[in-house]
Amino acid sequence: MSDETTTKPSSNGAGQRVVIVGAGMAGVQTAVALREQGWTGEIVLLGAEPHQPYDRPPLSKAVLLGKAEGSTLDVDFAGLGIGLRLGVQVTGLRPDKRLVETATGQLPYDVLVIATGAEPIPLPGSEGEPGVHLLRTLDDAERLRPVLARQREVAVVGAGWIGAEFATAAREAGCAVTVVEAADRPLAGALPAEVAAPMSAWYEDYGARLVTGARVASVDESGLLLGDGTRLRAGAVVVGIGARPATDWLAGSGVELAEDRSVAADDRLRSSVPDVYAVGDCASFPSARYGSRLLVHHWDNALQGPRTVAANVVGSRTAAHFPGVVYDPVPYFWSEQFGRFVQYAGHHSEADELVWRGDPAGAAWSVCWLREGALVALLAVGRPRDLAQGRKLIERGARLDRTRAEDPSVPLKSAVL
Repeated sequence: MSDETTTKPSSNGAGQRVVIVGAGMAGVQTAVALREQGWTGEIVLLGAEPHQPYDRPPLSKAVLLGKAEGSTLDVDFAGLGIGLRLGVQVTGLRPDKRLVETATGQLPYDVLVIATGAEPIPLPGSEGEPGVHLLRTLDDAERLRPVLARQREVAVVGAGWIGAEFATAAREAGCAVTVVEAADRPLAGALPAEVAAPMSAWYEDYGARLVTGARVASVDESGLLLGDGTRLRAGAVVVGIGARPATDWLAGSGVELAEDRSVAADDRLRSSVPDVYAVGDCASFPSARYGSRLLVHHWDNALQGPRTVAANVVGSRTAAHFPGVVYDPVPYFWSEQFGRFVQYAGHHSEADELVWRGDPAGAAWSVCWLREGALVALLAVGRPRDLAQGRKLIERGARLDRTRAEDPSVPLKSAVL
């Protein structure tokens, strides 16, 4: 990784330019954090979309249902001296010349921040097919809004977080909804079978049909053809089978990518190239807390990471021997689906014990993951207090008394040994 701890100090970036590629939450928050932390140099923020920067979570809820026209971020770019350039397609990077290449020309930088986010994975064979939709951008939500308003039959491919949230919105709009999942349960890539299994009933309870263990053979204007020959008629198909880091434009740049195509940042969110940082959905980082490299595709990561990037950019320019600020958060996200508020904190893959709090057939319950007795992750369904307390306990590395943790009437903080 690059070593910026001995960079010659300057006056908070005076006369230098930071270019931020990506005007989503991570890019915008990086620009704002740089100003908050004293950066006086130029800041240029490049966005591929023509829209003013916006927040993504409302797209699958209020915007999709027509309850809001948009989710524009409340940031005074001009007042903060942030040069916002929209509709700019970045095509490459030349670190040897410190140039970002775009469809309209080259842009020099002194410091570069990669915040290009993630892009949805299309269903093979569905590209360009009429009636097939993705849900990632404001334009995607605008195209889907009239589909829901007409209360058409909708097929959703993928029973992950986004698939469940869209299915919820479609049912609220009065659509007939069928969700098709290749695995034998929803959220198969995110949660263990025993935890995800109770969530299957949520679909039927909400009036949606869930078809598991089903492979999609083809898509056309009339709907889906499954691998077993079953035909599912639908007026629209929404694909939600995952997202991948938007890093193709870095090919040949020398920026190291991990196996999942994320920028392989270090624990200070620096890339392998000097003065190039990465943050948000496009960047993975090594977590000492969990002993593994994490790629976190959630809103909170795009909010927290920029503060670390800004601190390291400013610090590396104002101190002769700046050690850098380490980024090692407790990951957090939430999902509103089928009338339930689902929250998750931590990272459970290295856990060796699972503790239930409450009945998963009920409306409110939690699951705690322990590693050698210490709380490392928690899933809370309709129990926000468990999440709030659990997140703090994870940060502390607190050990829990299993018997007390199993009792949902006992506050989680009272189960600490």
